[in-house]
Amino acid sequence: MAKFYPELNDDLRRFIAEQKLFFVATAPKEGRVNLSPKGLDSLRVLDNKRLAYLDLTGSSNETAAHLRNNGRMTLMFCSFEGEPLILRLYGRGQVVRREDREWAALSPLFPAYPGMRQIMVLDIDSLQTSCGAGVPLFDYVGERDKLLRWAEKKGEDGIRDYWREKNQTSIDGLPTGLLSE
Repeated sequence: MAKFYPELNDDLRRFIAEQKLFFVATAPKEGRVNLSPKGLDSLRVLDNKRLAYLDLTGSSNETAAHLRNNGRMTLMFCSFEGEPLILRLYGRGQVVRREDREWAALSPLFPAYPGMRQIMVLDIDSLQTSCGAGVPLFDYVGERDKLLRWAEKKGEDGIRDYWREKNQTSIDGLPTGLLSE
């Protein structure tokens, strides 16, 4: 049965730390909902009401555009091994970029991956657990490094060119704020 909480507790923080994969959902006021899987060593629990994840360069920049548009964000964690559990964190998100004051405090919390684009911060309004009994069991084999090798090959200048070409607007035409402010 679903249960709501006002903030994370030690058990839920441990659950988050054990997960190899999480999902991020955002939506603009009008337009498409975006749901993205995230992996690697890219998530940090800052306190019981705040998380941050490192956003690497990808084919689009939907989350940034949606957060500029209305700020709503949900993170979801699923247990794919061991006891079943689903955890959803609901709240308001913000984008932190290299030029932002918070970057200096947040970026050292993460590995220096090639293609680091921005850090997404979620301020939790509420969270919910549910059983997850229908989620299948999977064996974790390892991380994929294709995205990291791609970014490394492009280099910093190539990544910035890619941002200019592919990451300035969402698929619905909303501005992402990357390189434009």
